[in-house]
Amino acid sequence: MIKTAIFPVAGRGTRLRPVTLCVPKELLPVYTTPLLQFAIDEARDAGIERFVFVTSADKPAIEHYVRTCHPGIDARFVEQAAPLGLGHAVLSGRAAARDGEEVEQPVAVILPDDLIFATVPVLAQMARAYDPALCQHMVAAMKVRPEDTASYGILDSDMPAPGRQIAVRGLVEKPSPSDAPSNLAVVGRYILHPTIFETLMTTGRGAGGEIQLTDAIQRDVQRLGVGAFRFEGIRYDCGQPDGLLEAASALQDVRDMVRTGSAA
Repeated sequence: MIKTAIFPVAGRGTRLRPVTLCVPKELLPVYTTPLLQFAIDEARDAGIERFVFVTSADKPAIEHYVRTCHPGIDARFVEQAAPLGLGHAVLSGRAAARDGEEVEQPVAVILPDDLIFATVPVLAQMARAYDPALCQHMVAAMKVRPEDTASYGILDSDMPAPGRQIAVRGLVEKPSPSDAPSNLAVVGRYILHPTIFETLMTTGRGAGGEIQLTDAIQRDVQRLGVGAFRFEGIRYDCGQPDGLLEAASALQDVRDMVRTGSAA
């Protein structure tokens, strides 16, 4: 069982400014529910027991929200000292995620601004499918338009069926459409073998001058194996205004149907 999840929540929310100068993007509401709440609920549904929030000094509202609304969970808060990318954020959570355990277990990573509506929450889908005998890292994957590959980590892989995983040959961070090995993109859910932290410690800066989690996973393809899991659900990029609005509209429609008895 995967018991620990890391939530990288130190990002500055530049695509949602000026509102994120005052409110962390993770606490922006989707209709009436903060983004972070969906991520916490998804983790709990997957059996997560230890919640590691990698935040920054200028976002104290994250810890206040978790402590106030979820006083019963095992929540750990770690400060990311500098904005050096997702890989650096995950590495910053290393000590809190390990907690001195002698037998190390896989760790999940959830990006709250990648909101995915699914009948079975995506991390639970992944946990059920995770088989370290096949691949010891697993990444959530979805098809994107060829012109959008420069916004994602792109997998060199065949296309798995929905609800299935397939071994990948490699990963490329934010390639141009002409250089992309496929249109299968990594989105914000991961199950990672604990040696990812050692790999990240020796991973140099990549795209954007940041330590990219994609680059570290790519380095482990041959040694550990990496599986692309094509989840069942609808994903919204809530790190930008259109995605936040689309997710809120979709959630409102569902709640209206439930309230009026239109949904079974």
